[in-house]
Amino acid sequence: MEGGLSGAVRAVAWGVLVALLMALSLPAKAEDAPAGVASPPQQVVIRAIRIEGNQRVEDGTILSYMVIKVGDVYDPARVDRSLKALYATGLFADVTIHLEVSVLIVHVVENPIINRLAFEGNSRISDDTLQQEIQSRPRVVYSRAKVERDVSRILELYRRSGRFAATVQPKVIQLPENRVDLVFEINEGGVTLIEKINFVGNHAFSDDTLKSVIMTKETRWYRFFSTDDTYDPDRLSFDRELLRRFYLKNGYADFRVVSAVAELAPNRDRFFVTFTLDEGKRYKFGKVSVETHLRDLDINELRKLVTTKEGQWYNAEEVENVIDKMTDFAGRYGYAFVDIQPEAKRDAKAGTISLTYVVNEGRRVYVEKIDITGNTRTLDKVIRREMRLIEGDAFNTARLRLSQQKIRNLGFFEKVDVDNVPGSAPDRTVVKVNVEEKSTGELQIGAGYSTTEGVLGNFSVRERNFLGRGQDVNLSLLLSQRTQQVDLAFTEPYFLDRRISAGFDIFDINRNNQTESSYDQNSLGVTLHAGYQITERLRQTWHYTIRRDNITNISSAASVFIKAEAGKTTTSEFGQTLLYDKRNDRFNPTDGYYVQVGTDYAGLGGDIDYARANGQIGYFYPLGAEWTGSITGRAGKIVGLNGQKVRLADRFFLGQDSLRGFALSGVGPRDVATGDALGGNEYYDTSMELGFPLGLPKAFGVSGHAFLDAGTVTGVDDTGPTVVDTGALRASVGAGLSWRSPFGPVRVDLGFPIKKEPFDKTELMRFNFGTKF
Repeated sequence: MEGGLSGAVRAVAWGVLVALLMALSLPAKAEDAPAGVASPPQQVVIRAIRIEGNQRVEDGTILSYMVIKVGDVYDPARVDRSLKALYATGLFADVTIHLEVSVLIVHVVENPIINRLAFEGNSRISDDTLQQEIQSRPRVVYSRAKVERDVSRILELYRRSGRFAATVQPKVIQLPENRVDLVFEINEGGVTLIEKINFVGNHAFSDDTLKSVIMTKETRWYRFFSTDDTYDPDRLSFDRELLRRFYLKNGYADFRVVSAVAELAPNRDRFFVTFTLDEGKRYKFGKVSVETHLRDLDINELRKLVTTKEGQWYNAEEVENVIDKMTDFAGRYGYAFVDIQPEAKRDAKAGTISLTYVVNEGRRVYVEKIDITGNTRTLDKVIRREMRLIEGDAFNTARLRLSQQKIRNLGFFEKVDVDNVPGSAPDRTVVKVNVEEKSTGELQIGAGYSTTEGVLGNFSVRERNFLGRGQDVNLSLLLSQRTQQVDLAFTEPYFLDRRISAGFDIFDINRNNQTESSYDQNSLGVTLHAGYQITERLRQTWHYTIRRDNITNISSAASVFIKAEAGKTTTSEFGQTLLYDKRNDRFNPTDGYYVQVGTDYAGLGGDIDYARANGQIGYFYPLGAEWTGSITGRAGKIVGLNGQKVRLADRFFLGQDSLRGFALSGVGPRDVATGDALGGNEYYDTSMELGFPLGLPKAFGVSGHAFLDAGTVTGVDDTGPTVVDTGALRASVGAGLSWRSPFGPVRVDLGFPIKKEPFDKTELMRFNFGTKF
């Protein structure tokens, strides 16, 4: 029995051994070859490579892309890499490689050439714009992968413009000689609007309050001129930052946006946006102190700059403002490198954040380079010359902010961002200037109504950035029942590439003063002017004017003092103006002040001799969100020289825009026998105004204002029993509306005199509007 088992085991063992030997004796099975590669016998030396199927691409070009060469031993891996390299060129629709004896056969099917490229169905985005954004071009090899990328890019462009329902279908039309026409059939679809914005987790502020903070808006009928109600992922990201700033400004130091999700409706025509918030605890300022290790900085002066007080709600924005003020203060004392760190100590139990402003000398950093982007029309030098930092300067944050304000004051840009990033070395920084250009051409149309004048209007065409050089060209026409004026002005802000502005003003004015003073006046002349900065805030401008005045068409019932002024006179006037300007914005100030003083002298030639001085001042103060208070004032005096009296054409007149509620030339000396305004040799006026929101959606762009105007004009060389000149103060109060309409600013004022003389002339409403292109 044991022998039988032993024999059986030996038989099985011999069987396994024979099976293994048979398996080893069989020829090895070739590995699976890649697609397009035949499986030849191994250890074959390639004697030649033959190219087939190519029509445009040279044999040498194809061979240059291949990894395997003549004389090499056939290697499936190297043939596979050659196959992939040929596909990667984008020149071929199909490639196969196989071996016949010792010749490697490469057969290619070339991609066709694009004969013509066309877009159909697009109206929102032009052909030129689409052509610039895609890779496919006429007379270039057609590639399916490239076309797929082009489709994705076109869809991205439409999604950025709020059209998420857009579809793009590429269509290939076969032509003879292996050519194709490529057509992108586009269905733009409708604008994908924001149907609803939801907030989750907000307890301190209502949904409506938070909706007013973010840029993204829900679709409403009145937003037909706005794109804020279309979905934009970049805008949504910025909204997260706006919410963070808002909460940090109101004491919520632990606030965070958990998520911001935009869900597209099934029909792809609208979005539902949801912000999930974690408000956290609200904090107040604890103890606030200042420390400095800079010897020349008076710590008491630094403490005066601190506006974050113990017991107030924590405000991260105010902390940044204090740091900015301290940085500017240190910069004025020569510390170009200052590092101010607010060291915060949080007491969650007490709900306070104690703060210490630590002022140290910062790391010395120099400006390596200034990069300017976003200006497609404005020349680089127009922006660069406003910079108060140049390459090689010691970096100074105060000068950086001043540069940003100077560029913004040009009025050429919708947005100006000036920041710095690390340079090529630790002591180097690169200043980045990014601008977003806006229309600088203006078409101004104005209209007004006066109880004494009726309808009046003005028309002007102006280009404030002529040819992108920063030059100002203005042609204006004023047409009304009483005035026809033509004015051509030109200003070069950097004459001969120096910080001197120079220009001219040619004017021809025909004024019908029959209603106010019973005469007509023509003034024809030219003014040459030049100005320069004395300091960053102080500017001086010099001017010379040669002007001919002609007083004609005097009514037979006019005042004898006006009849005496009939005829032509020539005035040769030389003068200067000093302006100190600390407004935060020259065009729409909400903070700061300005002071302006001017003097003029006439008598260097011409018929008229006089000396004149005038000045004005303005102060603007933010009173809260969208609330701004302002106080402005003006005064002037003129005296005749060499025994001459001041002529009618050179006197001051007051009313209408300068004293709302009163008609043009409605106050001041007057001949009561005829009712003619005579003007005065001196005047002053002041205006206090409060701008405030009306509670309407910001998208309306409507705000309100209330005002108190006061002033007078007095002093006249003409005397007689019919001439009245009380010199009394006049005053008016009123209110109005301002609308930032899509057609330009619109303003309506209603003025009510509260202090006037019996002979004054009044008006109720003043209205004007304008538009820009």
